[in-house]
Order: sequence, then C-alpha cells, then structure tokens
Amino acid sequence: MNQPDTFLWEQHIPGGCHWSGILRRGLTLRLRDVTGGANAAVLFFNPEEKLERYNMADTLKAQHTFYLTRGHACHSDMGRIFCCITEDTAGWHDTVCGLSDSEWIRRKYGAGRYQERRNEMFRSGVGGMLIELGKWGLGMRDVVANINFFSKVTASSSGELTFHPGHSQAGDHIDLCFEMDTLMVLSAAPHPLDPAKTYQPGAVSLAAFATTGPAGAECTHIAENARALLNTRRLYFCHGGLA
Repeated sequence: MNQPDTFLWEQHIPGGCHWSGILRRGLTLRLRDVTGGANAAVLFFNPEEKLERYNMADTLKAQHTFYLTRGHACHSDMGRIFCCITEDTAGWHDTVCGLSDSEWIRRKYGAGRYQERRNEMFRSGVGGMLIELGKWGLGMRDVVANINFFSKVTASSSGELTFHPGHSQAGDHIDLCFEMDTLMVLSAAPHPLDPAKTYQPGAVSLAAFATTGPAGAECTHIAENARALLNTRRLYFCHGGLA
C-alpha cells in the first residue's frame, strides 16, 4: 500500500470538465471522487509513440475480468503495462460502456450552452476527450474504448447492462502506479448509462506521488501481467534506462 507523506502535485477537475498530462514512470496517481457519484473517463497513450494506446480487449482477456480493481493492470496494444492499480476503495470500475456524446447529453438533459450557463454548460465525454486529444495532435480516430473510473456496470446472463447509482462515495479513491511514461486523457462528464435526471456530474481530484515499494508487485500475481511487465521493462532497458 502506498501512503504518501506529500503529494508532488494536485489538480481539481470540476464535474463535466477535462484534463490531460504526462505521468512519468515511477509515479503513482491518486484519482479521488470528491463528492460522490463521479465518473472519470480515461484513455492512456505512449507519449513517444501515440499509436500505442490502452487496449480494453487485451486488458480484460489477459486478466479474465469484466471490470477493474486493485491488483489489475491497464494494458497497451503492444503487450505492455501502462499502470497497475495498487489501491482502490470503490472496488469496481467500468470498462465497456464508453463515453457520452453531445446528442445523448442534449436528449437526456436538454440544451446547456455556454452562452446561457457559462462554466456550468453541459459537456459530453466525447467532447472533453476531443479537446484534450487535440492538444497532443490526436483526434476522433484516437477515441478508443476507455475506462470509466468510479462507475459500476454489471451484465446479466442475457448481456443486459445495469448501471449502479451511488456506487462511488465521496472520498473514494484509486491509485494508479505507472510503469510507462504515459499520456493520460480524462473527462469527468456523466457516464452514458447514468440515470440521473439532472446534469450534475461529480468532481474528480488528481494527486501524484512517488511510488514506493517494488514496482508492479501488486499485479504480478496474474501471469499475463508479469509477462507484460517484463515487456515494459525491456522497453526502457533497450532505451538505456534501468530495468
């Protein structure tokens, strides 16, 4: 368990807003649900070669899971690991439902334009992602299947998906221990299955601290993660870094 004495930096993301930045190998990022009911839609990319990005299918099949929690890793499409989940108080994070778009927001919540609502305008998940991706030379073709941290969605035996309101409580957090230098893109817009009748997405806070203890140890109980972690360390060894 990582218990930081001090954070290297902190960032507050109001509900509906968006953020992106590079997380260096050896950092742990703590995502926190500030008020409860937040949804942090996230994508990961290799900042040195952005064609390498988070791969939902490989992440799930390698770990025989439908959702993410402590002890799981987020895999790239090159057989490497972006980060391991080393702490998680929410216990379940959606991997399959994607992003809300502007049309969905309009149909569900009505029009909420900047002209009338200013910073309280109704933002969509896709819209927030595209704004942040554009800062790094990326665009719509780079919007792949994402993770929805703090949201719980289950599937019935017939494949019907059910969203669980109130799953994440105020103060819940998840720690991501980064094994690669990673470009992370985040949107805090509502989950596409959220049944809330009013537009009130929860805020998310980010805080980074230096990883302590054996890097990657939390997720290597899964054989596929151990192999992917070795692939990741070989990448940095070949580039002249330490394995």
